[in-house]
Amino acid sequence: MAEIKIRRATATQAGTLTALMHASSAYQGEYASILDGYTIAPGYVEANPTFTATRNGEILGFYALPAAELDLLFVADEAQGLGIGARLIAHMLGEAGRRGMDSVRVVSHPPAADFYVRMGARRTGTIPARPPKVRWDRPELRFDVPTC
Repeated sequence: MAEIKIRRATATQAGTLTALMHASSAYQGEYASILDGYTIAPGYVEANPTFTATRNGEILGFYALPAAELDLLFVADEAQGLGIGARLIAHMLGEAGRRGMDSVRVVSHPPAADFYVRMGARRTGTIPARPPKVRWDRPELRFDVPTC
């Protein structure tokens, strides 16, 4: 199997990142409304640290860390179970440390909360629903950033 590489995303990849995000089975059915009309713009990628996980040039996952909060983290359905999410979290924590952060907040998609806990995040609360787009409460978690 080819090596997974994590690199800074480019503005030209914004459409690919948007497509990967919208293809996620985790955001179908009950949770689809949160992504309605949402796109990742080239300007967002330019302005916010966004990183891709690729294998043989194919983007299999990505995350964005615009401040001390994980804004986006997606792994393609067909790439789940390969450790890409864990690699992205490890990279994100390293990036947060390089940027002087001591913790990273995550407002999680409810089904993803257990993944974040397995990766070392601790639950810190619940963010109430904000209908009509977000009709469910969301777990709030926090990663402590290791010091070097």
